[in-house]
Amino acid sequence: MKDQNKPSLSLWQIWNMCFGFLGIQYGFGLQQANLSPIFRYHGASESELPILWLAGPVTGLLIQPLIGVISDRTWTRFGRRKPFFLFGALIGSIAVMFMPYVPALWMVVGLFWILDASMNTAMEPYRALIGDNLNHDQRPLGFAVQSVMIAVGQMLAGLMPMIMIFFGVSAETDGSTIPDIVKYAFLVGVVTMLLASAWSYIKTEEYPPAQDSAEQQAHQGSGIAGTLKELWRAIVGMPPILRKIWWVQLFTWYGLPLMWQYLALSIARHSYGAPTPESPGFAEGTAQVGMTFTIMNITTLAVSFLLPRIILNYGESRVYATTLVIGGLGFISMVMTNDLTLTLLAMIPVGIAWAGIITVPYVITANAVPATHIGVYMGILNAFVCIPQILMMLTFGAYYEALLQGDPRLALVFCGACFIMASLLALRIGSTPLHQPDQLASVDG
Repeated sequence: MKDQNKPSLSLWQIWNMCFGFLGIQYGFGLQQANLSPIFRYHGASESELPILWLAGPVTGLLIQPLIGVISDRTWTRFGRRKPFFLFGALIGSIAVMFMPYVPALWMVVGLFWILDASMNTAMEPYRALIGDNLNHDQRPLGFAVQSVMIAVGQMLAGLMPMIMIFFGVSAETDGSTIPDIVKYAFLVGVVTMLLASAWSYIKTEEYPPAQDSAEQQAHQGSGIAGTLKELWRAIVGMPPILRKIWWVQLFTWYGLPLMWQYLALSIARHSYGAPTPESPGFAEGTAQVGMTFTIMNITTLAVSFLLPRIILNYGESRVYATTLVIGGLGFISMVMTNDLTLTLLAMIPVGIAWAGIITVPYVITANAVPATHIGVYMGILNAFVCIPQILMMLTFGAYYEALLQGDPRLALVFCGACFIMASLLALRIGSTPLHQPDQLASVDG
C-alpha cells in the first residue's frame, strides 16, 4: 500500500499499536535505573561499569539491523512485525525475573546480555510498525506516541523502588546483597512487559506485503546469505540524510549512556555522601535516581505531545538541534550543586533532549526511505545508536580516573559537552526529502 493511500488511524488505534512499547521500555528502564548499583553490589568498580554495560549496544548492533531485514521479508498468519516483538518481550521478561536473584556478577552480566538481545528483537519491529501502518502526515504523531510510551514505561520503572519504600518494602543491604525494593520492582516488570506486549499484539492489524507495495516482490535471496545481501544493499543505498544523522548520533550516544551508568552513583556520592555500596545511605541515594528519571520522563511526556506541531512548524533539523543543546546545558549544570532538588530540576532540560532523541531521527528516517525498507533502515538507525556506545564503553574507563577524577558527576558534565557538539551537527541535516518510489532501484536491481 503506497504511503499516500494509507488511511488515517484514530488516536486510539495508534495508542493500541504503541502500547506494547511501554512494556519494552519498562524493561529498559529497570536496567537503566538499577544495573549500575546491581553491578556495584556484586563488587564491580566504577571504572569497570562501561565495559559491563556493553551488552546493550553490542546486541543492538548485531540484532536490530538483521531483525529489520528479516521482518521486512517476512509475512505469516500472525503478521510481519508482531511475532518478533511478542517473542522478544517473552524472553526478556524471563531475564528480568531472574536478574536480581542470581548470586554472582557473571550471572548478572549473562542475563543482561539475554535481556538486551530480546529487547532489541522486540524494539526494532515496533519502530518499523509505525512506518508500515501510518501515512506521512501521521508518522510524527505515531513516533510521538511511542515517545510517550517510552517516557511512561521508564518513569514507572524508575519510580518503582521508591514506591516499594513507600509501601514499607525494605531497602536494607549489607553492601553485597540486592535490596528487596529492587527485587520487587523487577517482578512488577515481568507482568508489565508481558501484558503490554500482548495488548498491542491483539489490538493491532498489519498490512500484508501484497498491499504494502509491489516493490516487496523485488526482494531476492533467502536465508542468512540473502538477509546479509539485503542489509548490504541497504547500507550502500543509504539516503544521504541518514549519513548526516550518523554524525549527530555519534556524539549523542557516546555521551548519553553515562547518564544511566553514573547518575545514580553521582546522587549517592554528592547528595547523600555515600560513594560506595558499604556507605550508609547508598541504597536510598541510588534509589533517588528513579525520581530524577521520573522528572525527565514527565518532561519528555509533555514535550512529546507538542513535538508533532513543533516539527511541522520549524522542521526536524532545528527541533533536533534545539532539544540537544537544551539537554546538554542541563547535564553541565549538575556540577554546580550537591542539592538533590536542584539535580532533579536539571533533569527537565534533559527530558526535553530525550524527547527529541527518541522522536526526530525516526521521523526523518521513516520519511526518507522506501516503505519496503523501513525495517532494515530502522535497524541501521539503531546501529548508529549502538556503535558510539560501544566506542564509549571500550574507551571511557581509560580516562575516567585521570581526566574526570573518578567522579561520576563529571561523567555527566562530559555527556553534556557531547550533546552540545551533537546539536551543532544536527543543524547540517536540513529538511527531510520524501522518498521517491524508485530511490533504491539501482541498489535493488
